Amino acid sequence: MRPGETPGVHFTFIEYEQNENSISIHPRIFCFAAPGAPALRMQQPQRKCTMGLNALDLGVIVAYLAGVTLFGLHFRRKQQTLKNYFLAGNVIPWWAISLSIVAAETSTLTVISVPGMAYDKDFRFLQLVMGYLIGRVVVSFVFIPQYFRGELVTAYQLMERRFGQKLRTLTAGLFLATRAAAEGVRVFAVAIVVRVALGGLLTGLNDFQRDFCAIAIVTLLTLIYTFEGGMAAAIWTDVVQQTIYVVGTLVGFFTILHLVPGGWDTVHTVAGHAGKFRVFDYSFNFSATYTLWSGIIGGAFLNTATHGTDQLIVQRLLSARSQRQSQVALLLSGVAILFQFSLFLMIGAMLFVFYRIFPPAVAFTRTDTIFPTFVVSHMPHIVSGLLISAILAAAMSNLSAALNSLSTTTIVDFYMRIHPESTETRRVQLSRLAMVGWALLLFALALVARHGGKVLEVGLSIMSVAYGALLGVFLLGVLTRTASERGAMAGMICGFSLDIYLWLCTDVAFTWYVVLGSSTTFIVGYCSSWIMPQTEMNLSS
Repeated sequence: MRPGETPGVHFTFIEYEQNENSISIHPRIFCFAAPGAPALRMQQPQRKCTMGLNALDLGVIVAYLAGVTLFGLHFRRKQQTLKNYFLAGNVIPWWAISLSIVAAETSTLTVISVPGMAYDKDFRFLQLVMGYLIGRVVVSFVFIPQYFRGELVTAYQLMERRFGQKLRTLTAGLFLATRAAAEGVRVFAVAIVVRVALGGLLTGLNDFQRDFCAIAIVTLLTLIYTFEGGMAAAIWTDVVQQTIYVVGTLVGFFTILHLVPGGWDTVHTVAGHAGKFRVFDYSFNFSATYTLWSGIIGGAFLNTATHGTDQLIVQRLLSARSQRQSQVALLLSGVAILFQFSLFLMIGAMLFVFYRIFPPAVAFTRTDTIFPTFVVSHMPHIVSGLLISAILAAAMSNLSAALNSLSTTTIVDFYMRIHPESTETRRVQLSRLAMVGWALLLFALALVARHGGKVLEVGLSIMSVAYGALLGVFLLGVLTRTASERGAMAGMICGFSLDIYLWLCTDVAFTWYVVLGSSTTFIVGYCSSWIMPQTEMNLSS
C-alpha cells in the first residue's frame, strides 16, 4: 500500500452493455474501505504507459544486434568449400534444422501481421496452418527422398536430372525473380517496426528516411555474418533468433494478460463475444482468403511448394546429416509452426480487448503496427527492448535464409554450368559477391514495397503466383516417367500465366493460386508430353 492510501479491499469490475451487434466495455475499480474510512470510492482504471523506449531498451537492442552478428562471424573459418559454405558440411543436427526452418519461414511479417489479423478479424488463418501440416507430410515422403539421391545442392538440379538443362534454368530463374520480389516485401516489414519503436529518436527524419535507415541497418548486419559464415552461420543464428522471439512473444502474452483488468476472464468474454476465437469457415467462396477448403487444400499445396521446391527451405533440408533426419526436422517443424501461429493470433485477440478498454490516443491506420505500438507504449522497460529485438530477430533470420538461397541458386544453377572448370576457392568467392549483389537488390525492393497494402498477404500473394508453376513441374518430374522437358515447359508457362491472371484480374484469394496453377501445369504438361515426347538422353537420365 502506498503512503496516504486508505486501507481497504480493491475490486475490479468489468461492466458490459450488450446490444444485438456489439458489446460495450466499462471497467471500474471499486474500493471497499476499512471500518471508519469513507464507504466507497469508484475510479476509472489508469492506463499503464511507458511512453516509448528509453536508454535501457536501446541498449538491449544494440546488444542483440552486435551479439548475433559476432556469433554468426564465429563460423567464417570453416567455409573453405562450396559444400561447407552452402550446406554447412552436412553436420547440422535435426533439431537445429527444424528450428531453422521455422525461423526461415516466419519473418517479421508473421510477428507483426498475424496478431493484426486476429485483432481485425479472427482465428481463421489457422485453417491455412492446418494445410501446412499436410504439405509437410507430402514433402517428407515424396520430395526429400528424391533430393537425397545424389550430391544435390539446389532443388533445381533435380529438374536437370529428370528433364534437362532448359527446365533447370527456367525453374531456377523463376525462383530467383519471385523470391527476390517477395523478400523485398518481408524486409520492408522491418521499417514498420523501427518507425514505431524509434519514432521519438528520429523526429528530424521523414518517413522515407526512417525506412531507409532501418532497412539499411538490418540488411547490412545480416549480410556481414551470412557473407562470412554461409549456411552454418545462418542455421545457428536462426536457432538463437527463434528462441529469442518465441520467448519475447510469451513475455508479451503474459504482460497483456496482466494489464487487462480481470485478466483471462475478461479476454475470454470480450474476445469470445466479438467472434475472435472463430477458427472454421465452412463456406465455399473462391474470393474468401481463409475458409476450411482454401485453408486445408490451398494450404497443403502452398506448403508443398514452399518446402518442396523453394531453395530457401530445401537448402536447409539438404544440410541435414541424413534423409531420415531431414524428414524428422521438417515434420516436427510443423508442430512448432502450429503453436507459434496460435500464439501470435492469441496476442492479437488480447490486444483487441486491451484497446477496447484503453482506446489508443490515435486510431490505428494499419493492423501491422498494432503489436509494435503496444510493445513500445505499454511494455516495461528492458522487456520492450527484448521484444523489439525479437521482432528484428525474425527479420534477420529470414533475410539470412533468402541471401543464402539466392546466392546458392545463382552460382550452382547458372555460373557453374557456364564455368564448370572453376575452382572451389573461386566459387566461394563469387558466392559471396553474389550475396552482396542480392542484398543490394533486396534493399531496393524493400523501399519499393513501402507502397504495398497488408504486408503479409502481399508477400504470400507474390510467392503463390510462382509456386503453382514450380510445384506442378516438380510433381511431373517426381510422379511421372513419360513427361518430357518440352511438355513440362509448356505446362509451366500455362500454369504461371493462369496465376498471373488470377492475381491481377480476378478477386480469387491467393490461397487458391498454387492449387489452380499447379493443377494446370501438371495436366497441360502431361498431355503435351504425348505430343512432344522426351528424348532418349533424358529418358536414360
